[in-house]
Amino acid sequence: MEYIRVFDMLKIGVGPSSSHTLGPWRSAQEFTQHLLEQDFRHRVTKIQVHLFGSLSLTGKGHATDKAIQLGLGGWDPVTIKPDEIEAALYQMHHHKQIMLWGVKSIPFDPKTDLFFERTFLAFHPNGLTFKAYAEGQILTEQTYFSIGGGFITQEKPTQLPDNAAPKNVPFPYKNGEELLAHCQQQGASIAQIALANESVFNTQEEIEEKITAIWQVMRDAAYEGCHSEGILPGGLAVKRRAYTLHQSLIKNTPYTGPEDWITAIRSTEVKFKEILKWVSCIALSINEVNASMGKVVTAPTNGSAGVIPAVLFYYLVIDNHDAHLEEINEFLLVSATIGSIFKQGATISAALGGCQAEIGVSAAMAAAGLTAVSGGTAEQVLMAAEIAMEHHLGLTCDPIQGLVQIPCIERNSMGAIKAINAATLALDADPKDAKISLDAVVKTMWETALDMNANYKETSTAGLALSVGLSDC
Repeated sequence: MEYIRVFDMLKIGVGPSSSHTLGPWRSAQEFTQHLLEQDFRHRVTKIQVHLFGSLSLTGKGHATDKAIQLGLGGWDPVTIKPDEIEAALYQMHHHKQIMLWGVKSIPFDPKTDLFFERTFLAFHPNGLTFKAYAEGQILTEQTYFSIGGGFITQEKPTQLPDNAAPKNVPFPYKNGEELLAHCQQQGASIAQIALANESVFNTQEEIEEKITAIWQVMRDAAYEGCHSEGILPGGLAVKRRAYTLHQSLIKNTPYTGPEDWITAIRSTEVKFKEILKWVSCIALSINEVNASMGKVVTAPTNGSAGVIPAVLFYYLVIDNHDAHLEEINEFLLVSATIGSIFKQGATISAALGGCQAEIGVSAAMAAAGLTAVSGGTAEQVLMAAEIAMEHHLGLTCDPIQGLVQIPCIERNSMGAIKAINAATLALDADPKDAKISLDAVVKTMWETALDMNANYKETSTAGLALSVGLSDC
């Protein structure tokens, strides 16, 4: 059993997809590191990449091709600025060159060196193979799998991947029952258990700094989305909606930037009928930024990046005006902990489990976080997560033209609303009366994923993706 860290479940990266953008990006970085370790720096003259399964079927809509080139070119998804992306891609496309390690230029033309194979590899639907050549002869090839949430692995890795932490934590768990047992034995909350585990890797100060950085990216993405007009890229001509919705809600309330934006919203008198509008506005705004290859937090994926921030935003500006970083820390620690249970017991990959693995898991994570900061017990936190997932079971992933836009953006709004409802139900309930446990719903989710027709797992070959064309939008 490998312990999955909070900062693996909540990662800063570039949209539109954690499995189809961030994962392939990381794979490209891993491959260039492999070339260095094999001392191929001076020999490699050409690289080709083959995409398989879902990465092939929806890769262009998910910017997989762009992510691979950026990864090979030495750019990092955490540190790259959104306005640097197009400039970097333009240079690579114009010169048909990639600068490996920032020092060695090799030819790379996506039209001839990037192959979209429609076949599926056995290990996982999101497979990609890198091949390095020297004067026409293969030097080495490596196959990677993007398994959801930005996690990558190889079918038979020689060592643990960098994003898999060892299990030397004081309170290891693989399911809700084990997590709850730790809470009861230690007389501790879920957030305290998570913090104790994270303390193996970082100091208290470092943990708080990382969580603050995650929150700031969430907040800044929401702010950017609420202040950006226009049409989303990709060809569907989807109009940004968060801007107009935000304008109707914020009215003439003064503020200068993202730092005092939430304070400004708190100062307004939010009417009851506007609460759901605010939640939807934040969820839409973040996923519009995600769809534009902007910077967001995988929570647990990019396609579901708006759910957790929208629910946290609800807590901060609607539910508790006195809440600050302490409550934000608890919310995110608990959310990530619940997400790790789904990661271990089922999947967070839509290519493997449909959208229940993305929006469903994110709703469960958000419901858990909201329940915790609202004073719920550990038992109620697990109950809230169970309720949220129970009502996402079987949700398919059928993005039109492979773009993380329709129905993905609206689904974040729906997931956030369900999460708030799930937390409300759990807080008013006695967990002893629950008929279904979190572990039972995780098991059911995985069984549902296995039974689900492959066409409904992020292939754009069924559902809305097939019945609705560009001309219908």
